[in-house]
Amino acid sequence: MGGRSGLWSVAGLCLVRTAIAHEHHDDKIPEGAAVSPDPIDTTLWIHIVIQIVTFGILFPVGMVLGIVRSRWHVPLQTVGGILTVLGYFLGHAHGGRQFKHNIHASFATILMFILIFQFAFGVYLKLHLERGLHGKVRKYAVITHGVVGKMMPVVSWVQMLFGGITALGYCRDDHLGQCLAHFIMGSAFIGYGIILTILLLVGQTWLRRTGRSQEFFDSLLIAAWGCVNTFTEHRWGGPWVKNDLQHTSMGIVWWCAGLLGVWLSRKRDGQPKRNLIPALVIILTGWGMSAHPQGLELSTKVHTVFGYTLMAAGAARVVEIAFVLRDRQSLDDQNGEEINSWQYLTPFLLYASGFLFMGATEEQMALLSSAHVTHVSYILILYSLAFLLFLYVAMLLHLYAVQAWPATAPKMNNLNGTLQRPNGHLERRVHDAEEFELQGLISEDDDHLNEGKTGLRVRDETE
Repeated sequence: MGGRSGLWSVAGLCLVRTAIAHEHHDDKIPEGAAVSPDPIDTTLWIHIVIQIVTFGILFPVGMVLGIVRSRWHVPLQTVGGILTVLGYFLGHAHGGRQFKHNIHASFATILMFILIFQFAFGVYLKLHLERGLHGKVRKYAVITHGVVGKMMPVVSWVQMLFGGITALGYCRDDHLGQCLAHFIMGSAFIGYGIILTILLLVGQTWLRRTGRSQEFFDSLLIAAWGCVNTFTEHRWGGPWVKNDLQHTSMGIVWWCAGLLGVWLSRKRDGQPKRNLIPALVIILTGWGMSAHPQGLELSTKVHTVFGYTLMAAGAARVVEIAFVLRDRQSLDDQNGEEINSWQYLTPFLLYASGFLFMGATEEQMALLSSAHVTHVSYILILYSLAFLLFLYVAMLLHLYAVQAWPATAPKMNNLNGTLQRPNGHLERRVHDAEEFELQGLISEDDDHLNEGKTGLRVRDETE
């Protein structure tokens, strides 16, 4: 324990010294610019690739393995930690393009200390110290380690966005406000799509335990977000400029609709009830966004497709709730495992909407327009990213599901060659037949034991 703690202390000291000693050379940066015109060198490209692989793949996979208590959790996170430190130092040793002081560099140091904190908790928990004071501390250490681990994908996403923004020198001065709006709102759409995917594939049991419909949580979040937008999209006391009024009115619609959605999410007897209010909010938001006035033709077309995509997501949700599910929580009322192919449409369109909106900032549109990139090519690329992200999220959830709930291997029916999965009724019938054949050969104690085993089996199957 002492040796490992000392190792992490030395690593932390090295990171601090490196961050302090590293100078952001800006002698080649033109006046008024945030980056120099030099190309990105090989060292920085290696840094980018390592950190994307580590924070985008290894850590999320390791998080899932940690949730299911897999023995591969520790080795994978250890490899990720080593690569992270390597990538961190490479990010401070590059040549080529120069950068002014930026948010990506500042947040990197904070992120490294979060990782050191997380790894220290991991080492402590791995030692299984449970006697005395450690017994009380361990409970809180487990909770903290789990919360920070589940928070890492979000923090990693933010840092990767910071990296892309910094590499291009975007989102400074007058562009900061619209950059924040696009990246925050776009990430929110993607996050909403991920939540819908989680609830669809592995979250139905949890949703039933809450005694609430999904629209209750959706409407509550929409109302909260609308309150924030109502008072932050305009500098109150100052003049109304550009799209201030449209953004503020959109925030008002959100919290008004959100309150109605919360009210309609329960029946008279308190049982959960589905409603279409969140879907209608998505449709209205898409319609409003598609009508935003833009300065470039390319930007107008991208915003229009973004609005249509968001409207399609809301319409798909209406069809899902009203016609596919018919106001039920899921197609399968027992365990929620049965999924209609239509139900995948809404999450995917939300992914696509998020990428389209994040990719439609003023500076991005100006760069693409000057390079004569058509809106069709650009939108197809953004849709491709949405497909890949949906695939990645589905793979992570599949990994969780097969580890948390391993399925029984199917058996081949010798009569007709079809696959059969053993079920509770079949197992009980086999057990009853064995008891009938052995009747008189087993004692009363064995009878009680068999009854206990049968009860346990029934409970396991119902769970």
